[in-house]
Amino acid sequence: MNVVDLNSDLGEGAGTDDEIMPSITSANVACGAHAGDEATMRHTVVAAMRHGVAIGAHPGYRDPANFGRVALDVPRDALLADLAAQLDALRHVASAAGARLEHVKAHGALYNRGERDDAIAAVIAEAVRSFDGDLLLFAPAGSAMQRAAEPLGIRVAREGFADRAYEPDGTLRSRRLPGSVHTDPATAAAQAVAMARDRRVRTSDGGSLAIEVDTICIHGDTPGAVAIARAVRAALANAEIDVRPPKR
Repeated sequence: MNVVDLNSDLGEGAGTDDEIMPSITSANVACGAHAGDEATMRHTVVAAMRHGVAIGAHPGYRDPANFGRVALDVPRDALLADLAAQLDALRHVASAAGARLEHVKAHGALYNRGERDDAIAAVIAEAVRSFDGDLLLFAPAGSAMQRAAEPLGIRVAREGFADRAYEPDGTLRSRRLPGSVHTDPATAAAQAVAMARDRRVRTSDGGSLAIEVDTICIHGDTPGAVAIARAVRAALANAEIDVRPPKR
């Protein structure tokens, strides 16, 4: 049987968290930099615990005005220290609630740069290793983050996206371009099944490419995110794909 994790970026103020949570198996919780604060972290952690959802950290550039979706030139040591502070903030909240962190997934522009930029990927991997080398790192298969993580002994859960369009080179289509976000639940559900079962994804030029995924993301701020999450979970079940969090 095929197995996949279904994750969502939550605690970001989209107002969809409580309705998305029953459909997913991993929650990536904003750590107060691009979005969120101690109260939202606590609410999201408690909701995840209530639904048996694995809890992970979702750190990003400290730029709430741009929701962490603009790349910033932050010196290496400053970025490493900020990522450590974000991870520690969520760990403190989770520990107080009786939960533990299972994974880390970078957010927005930090994730996108970490996919291709070896220097940024190395900072992300080092932040995870220094914080807790047993945590999983969510990253695209074959990305710079995966290459940086594996020599440090950090295991990677290879990630795909149900609600984003892919370019022919395997990268996500820029949000500045039309058709970059799948808001139709049926489209997102079909893409999730294709990735989990067939190991293929359609590309923006009408072609397709091979993709390896252990976890599939639905963004909590995508328009119609709740309906998308429900459709994806139902489609995976109908395809007899087991949905559960990855083991670290």
